[in-house]
Amino acid sequence: MLIARVVGSAVATIKADSLRGVKLLVVRSATPADELVGEPFVAVDAVGAGQGELVLVARGSAGRQTGPTQDAPIDAVIMAILDSLEVAGDVTFRKS
Repeated sequence: MLIARVVGSAVATIKADSLRGVKLLVVRSATPADELVGEPFVAVDAVGAGQGELVLVARGSAGRQTGPTQDAPIDAVIMAILDSLEVAGDVTFRKS
């Protein structure tokens, strides 16, 4: 699992049948201190995440294990919206 921040959205009106009805969001990996790192990538939203939220992302074959993504041709899925994050006893993120 990766910690990531939702930084945008992607719209595709023509896509594989197994992707009809799914929301595509642009995310960027984040450190536990909430610093953005790496290049943005697109993930299927399985939980109703929104712009700016800190989320957990599964990549690769693990991304195809949620209800909306079962057997779909995806590489990444947003599978949780974080309420807080604690690392080594310090709270590094708390949803406001």
